[in-house]
Amino acid sequence: MIKDFEVTILGNTSSIPVHDRNHTSQVVQIGRELILLDCGEGTQLQLRRYKVKTSKISHIFISHLHGDHYLGLIGLLSSYNLSKRLDPIFLFGPKGLDEIITTHFRYSNTQLSYPLHFKETNLDKGFSLLTDQANYQVYSFPLKHRLPTTGFLIREKAGFRNLIKEKLQKEQLPLEAIHSLRKGLDYIGSDGSFYSVREYCYPLAPLRSYAFCSDTIYNPDIIEFIKGVNLLYHESTFMESDAARAEKTFHSTAKQAAEIAKAAQVKQLLLGHFSSRYVDLEPMLEEAKTVFENSVLSLEGQTYTL
Repeated sequence: MIKDFEVTILGNTSSIPVHDRNHTSQVVQIGRELILLDCGEGTQLQLRRYKVKTSKISHIFISHLHGDHYLGLIGLLSSYNLSKRLDPIFLFGPKGLDEIITTHFRYSNTQLSYPLHFKETNLDKGFSLLTDQANYQVYSFPLKHRLPTTGFLIREKAGFRNLIKEKLQKEQLPLEAIHSLRKGLDYIGSDGSFYSVREYCYPLAPLRSYAFCSDTIYNPDIIEFIKGVNLLYHESTFMESDAARAEKTFHSTAKQAAEIAKAAQVKQLLLGHFSSRYVDLEPMLEEAKTVFENSVLSLEGQTYTL
């Protein structure tokens, strides 16, 4: 298990940045790597405000092309260029995002100092986006919104097993056996000796996972993709009194987000993407808790540990 797996909220508002709330963006730390989820206007300022080491961001995932989820991206990529970044950025997002970026940099006559690799997200079904990282995997899954939109699922990978020292002190295991056991594989030597993972290694801690559902109408179809995650971020733009507005704009209420969390049997629900019409968010939290007790508000600058 990696030591650090946590989510820091940079922005939690919806279309208009008001009430000292900023557009959607989050940083996920997995081990020593940082992942950026969405990049609304003001993300750079929030990264600096909360002292995030932007140089460690290697992968950026954009859920959809509404401005409050990506308009900060060009500025961030430009700042990386101005600071002479050399390390590549891996960008994942919907069709058209690459064209937007290419057009901007072409007309600004900008030649990036670093490689920028773009991969288009699949909007029709669950899709594996990133599997070659040492500590984690990332998947996309379709959300239901006014524009093609994807959610993202980040799953921790199993690391090396910890060997039981007392067993090693009693027996002299071949080096090949130790390597095999640490990888979680039983070992059979050429002389017929047998060493089992169950006997010589401690059990693995449960692997952790985080699901990010940016903008979506109430949609039980996503449950199969997020079932049992440790932490679910689900938009909760409106309260139940504005449920008709939520349906019309393809958003969710806090209570609907809680219903998804309960049905998916997640460990904790993180509410976000709050409408500008609500100054006090506590009533929204109370509504969610009537359905799913372990609900919390996403607060800017707050870090949530998995």
